Amino acid sequence: MQPTATVLVYSDDSNTREQVRLATGRRPAPDVPVVEFLECATPAAVLKELDRGGIDVCVLDGEAVPMGGMGVCRQIKDEVFDCPPVLLLIGRPQDAWLATWSRAESAVTLPVEPVEFASALASLLREKAALNA
Repeated sequence: MQPTATVLVYSDDSNTREQVRLATGRRPAPDVPVVEFLECATPAAVLKELDRGGIDVCVLDGEAVPMGGMGVCRQIKDEVFDCPPVLLLIGRPQDAWLATWSRAESAVTLPVEPVEFASALASLLREKAALNA
């Protein structure tokens, strides 16, 4: 059986969640596992899934409503033990400093650019695998 990686995707916008799925495909790079997605449309759902465990990477939409991914990221970094790495989707490149404030490990701009996104996600999956080895 081939290993898989679970990626939690938080956005209130189903189109943004679809962009993430399409940009990733089955796997973002040949040297990382096949990806399974867990989609969440509310901050409460994100917390519930993280409490359940088994998440390898979180992709959070910084433009989500009513609570943006930056706020969710800051909260989970404070509240979730052994919080998975976070890839933040930001509205403008100038918002990168806010991604740093939120303690996200990586950030890419919206709309999702497939090559940039897949590269950032693959990098986080590699780092997670190296930490677990």
